[in-house]
Amino acid sequence: MSSLSKELVFLILQFLEEEKFKGTVHRLEQESGVFFNMKYFEEKVQAGEWDEVEKYLSGFTKVDDNRYSMKTFFEIRKQKYLEALDRQDKAKAVEILVNDLKVFSTFNEELIKEITQLLTLGNFRENEQLSKYGDIRTARSIMLIELKKLIEANPLFREKLVFPNLKSSRLRTLINQSLNWQHQLCKNPRPNPDIKTLFVDHTCSPSNGPLAPTTVNLPVAAVAKPATYTSLGMHGPFQPTAASANANALAGWMANASVSSSVQASVVTPSSLPMSQNQVSILKRPTPAPATGMVDYQNNDHEQLMKRLRPAQSIDEVSYPSHRQQPSWSLDDLPRTVAFTIPQGSTVTSMDFHPSHYTLLLVGCVNGEITLWEIGMRERLVTKPFKIWDITACSLPFQAAIGKDGSISVSRVAWSPDGNFIAGVAFTKHLIHVYAYTGPSDLRQHLEIDAHVGSVNDLAFAYPNKQLSVVTCGEDKLIKVWDLSGRKLYTFEGHDAPVYSICPHHKESIQFIFSTAIDGKIKAWLYDNVGSRVDYDAPGQGCTTMLYSADGSRLFSCGTSKNGDSFLVEWNESEGAIKRNYSGFRKKSAGVVQFDTTQNHFLAAGEDNQIKFWDMDTTNFLTSTDAEGGLSSLPRLRFNKEGNLLAVTTADSGVKILATSVGLRSLRVIEAPFEMLRTPIEASAIKVSGTSAVTNVSPVHSKVERSSPVRPAAINNGIDPTVRGTEKQRALEDVTDSIKSSQLSEIVDPVQCRLVTMPDSMDNSSKVARLLYTNSGVGILALGANGIQRLWKWSRNEQNPSGKATANVVPQHWQPSSGLLMTNDVSGVNLEEAVPCIALSKNDSYVMSAAGGKVSLFNMMTFKVMTMFMPPPPTSTFLAFHPQDNNIIAVGKEDSTIHIYNVRVDEVKSKLKGHQKRITGLAFSTNLNILISSGADAQLCLWSIDTWEKRKSLTMQMPSGRSPAGDTQVQFHSDQIRLLVVHETQLAIYDASKMDLIRQWVPQDGLSAPISYATYSCNSQLVYAAFVNGNIGVFEADSLSLRCRIAPSAYLSQPSLNESQGLYPVVVAAHPQEPNQLAVGLTNGSVKVIEPLESEGKWGENAPIDNGLSNGRTSSSSATRNHTSDQVQR
Repeated sequence: MSSLSKELVFLILQFLEEEKFKGTVHRLEQESGVFFNMKYFEEKVQAGEWDEVEKYLSGFTKVDDNRYSMKTFFEIRKQKYLEALDRQDKAKAVEILVNDLKVFSTFNEELIKEITQLLTLGNFRENEQLSKYGDIRTARSIMLIELKKLIEANPLFREKLVFPNLKSSRLRTLINQSLNWQHQLCKNPRPNPDIKTLFVDHTCSPSNGPLAPTTVNLPVAAVAKPATYTSLGMHGPFQPTAASANANALAGWMANASVSSSVQASVVTPSSLPMSQNQVSILKRPTPAPATGMVDYQNNDHEQLMKRLRPAQSIDEVSYPSHRQQPSWSLDDLPRTVAFTIPQGSTVTSMDFHPSHYTLLLVGCVNGEITLWEIGMRERLVTKPFKIWDITACSLPFQAAIGKDGSISVSRVAWSPDGNFIAGVAFTKHLIHVYAYTGPSDLRQHLEIDAHVGSVNDLAFAYPNKQLSVVTCGEDKLIKVWDLSGRKLYTFEGHDAPVYSICPHHKESIQFIFSTAIDGKIKAWLYDNVGSRVDYDAPGQGCTTMLYSADGSRLFSCGTSKNGDSFLVEWNESEGAIKRNYSGFRKKSAGVVQFDTTQNHFLAAGEDNQIKFWDMDTTNFLTSTDAEGGLSSLPRLRFNKEGNLLAVTTADSGVKILATSVGLRSLRVIEAPFEMLRTPIEASAIKVSGTSAVTNVSPVHSKVERSSPVRPAAINNGIDPTVRGTEKQRALEDVTDSIKSSQLSEIVDPVQCRLVTMPDSMDNSSKVARLLYTNSGVGILALGANGIQRLWKWSRNEQNPSGKATANVVPQHWQPSSGLLMTNDVSGVNLEEAVPCIALSKNDSYVMSAAGGKVSLFNMMTFKVMTMFMPPPPTSTFLAFHPQDNNIIAVGKEDSTIHIYNVRVDEVKSKLKGHQKRITGLAFSTNLNILISSGADAQLCLWSIDTWEKRKSLTMQMPSGRSPAGDTQVQFHSDQIRLLVVHETQLAIYDASKMDLIRQWVPQDGLSAPISYATYSCNSQLVYAAFVNGNIGVFEADSLSLRCRIAPSAYLSQPSLNESQGLYPVVVAAHPQEPNQLAVGLTNGSVKVIEPLESEGKWGENAPIDNGLSNGRTSSSSATRNHTSDQVQR
């Protein structure tokens, strides 16, 4: 709806209110969506008219629009449900539960179960959390406080909560003025005309002689209320005429550009480009594009007519100012307060906020990784390390380049502007990736293009021919346009140097692209393959970025010359010249200064370890901030669409989020929990007491405080209350820990899953000690307690066209033609006491293992021993390849030391000492540049992989009555920040950057046996855990909430179950590309691959439960969406 149409609606609303058409007023508010009447909303809530409350809300938002909306609808439906229970109307309560509250089960199944259990109580106040629930009137009042906060923070209600300040009876006044003007235009104006209708223009009937024109000063009451009203849509400035594309946005640039002229030149020559007369005329006096569906009446003829007809003493005269009065601005409108810092873990090269979900931040890094953050939750939703999706489709030059140097960085990340949720990523070698964003935690592969020779320097989205397309530029001096199927639409050639940046834009129906090259040349292109329309020099003749203001009316550029001088300027589009040159850059820069615009009023640029701000209309900079220190020398920065949040990069590979006071409040609302069953009185007290401390925003992950005021002995649903005590509750699903789950998805029969047993795998004399998938996903490697390794491979055939491991096809027990076995050195070894260990090279070419003797390095093709090293004592107990150098191996030892061994030179480079008992786990993080070790002493140590010095150590938090001892395993999440720690007593998630405990789960209920092993799924969305009673648990990785239990009867034959009570999975392995496939190695030596049914596709698809705290993430987002083949490989 255009701005004039909205103003007309406001006028009609005022008229209806004055005429006491109350029902019609609120119906129009709802249907137009231009004004949310909070007073009316409060009245309906207090009256308990829930159907009308939701109907009114539906005109402005839907349940699943965003988290604010979801929480708003939840609070209303929860209150309606509790009131039905309070009336003992169980039938109505069930109806509300099924029809209204069930929608939230998508986000948290445990929520519905907990609410459902209230039906079993005689009085829901018997529930501890509802024990202080008061009367209905008080509950509604307290809920209203929460609803108002949610609505005020919801971006969908922006500018819809305040009714404009209008003079009374404004619509009647405008009608009187119109009649007055009509009367002035009469050929035979009569005094005191008799006006009887508004349906046609007024004219006075002819008289016997001419009469002097008089002003028609009708009182407001003179316009009688007719029986019915017709639309004013065909009158005056509201005539619905399509805007004609008669203006060329490049007009001034094109008309005035010479082949190679300076932008600062005051006189330029016309271009030889032919243009129509209307285009030429508009170059001289460009007018802003009229709103869609409106005719622009502001022309000279109209102005002269108004002057001629305007009465000298007309009341409430209408004026048409050329510019609306700008609202007042202050420094408080700039996001300068540090809300928190998010630890990216790798140098950030590009950032972009989602165009409509204003707290979703997409980040690209120097290591080729992209990450999607929900900064309102401080939550890393998705991490996608760089990988080539289809090398066979890539050009030979790229294959050669990547083979010579595998390093690759992200040069640009961008969201599409249209709400289709397509995220684009440009890389420093040839490629771009386009992802489809279909919901929380789900970036799905959509398109990979080998776009340019060399680096892809920039990427943006545009709409040539009304079709969403991707525009790229690169080191090969070209600009290219692609559709979303990967078809190349245009190639623009003309730059003499690598193209540095692009800026697609449009004015009316004219689509065009500005481009800048590293030699400082600016060119402009239409989508016609004719060639460049503009050839200018950017200020400083260096790398430059161009951006439009949010409303598209003003063009800016910022860049840095080869000498290090930085320039920030505004362009006069109509003349192709610099309109304003901003000052304030203090020093020569070693790189290119980055900038951004916000609120159609401010500019910001990063320089000298700080952020500087300018008013667009003032050349001197307003203010600056160093964001409490720690920013990079030339910070990259990005505003969200609202302009109340600003992301800036730090020197330690992080991102600081700066916010205005409004931004801080919005973050607090997102962070606040759904007070599901908390008594409204308690909820209100909590929120009121917290409102004054706006800046006390939590860090990314809350640290566990041992002094938390919770009962130390109780463990609800397997979640240690010492962890729960200080975690901030996040969203709807984060408040359901107090009631035990009574239902969960159980796989108890072989027909409920897909299963295949490796042939020739059973060996009752030797359990499976270690189990690995090959990195290619085509085989499984098992190391037995007897030191023998066995390999199974799947072949590519009609049944299995991918050739990957699958439960649908029985694999081959693979051996080389020589018949060799991969047998470790076990001479003089007591196999019952030995601790077998294994590690596989990234390219699957060789495997390293030990079983109490020397470490052996095997060729995976021939099974031959390539070398043996490190004879005991001490024996090797754990092996891990250095992630960046296959010649460096970390070897954990029986004597509690860790040896850093260089295979190539056969030398121990360093010995790390910090544990008290043998090493049982090692895990590298390239993002944090650390090695984490774990031992049989239940201790964790953090080591620098640069100096091999110990940075930190801690002892795991044990359940009450347990001493800190026992084998401990460690594994990094794909984000290389979160760390899964596994002990027989618990699963735990740590923030490895600080070694803070985030979450802890202990065996309980149906999974009460000790844990034998656990591992992340390939996409780190699930955790597979095996138990010594034979059960396998599938957990949501972020929340450690149980999603599915696989009983022994599902994967073991009945004879096996009858014959051995000690048969259980010793180890679990996760497929490297299929997140819902796992393999288990059993105590009887057998190996099995297990997958969910193809009809379900995911574990626990039909009945997932959440019996844990989800740290700011919906339970459905963790495992139910990331299931395609594009998942992260570890």
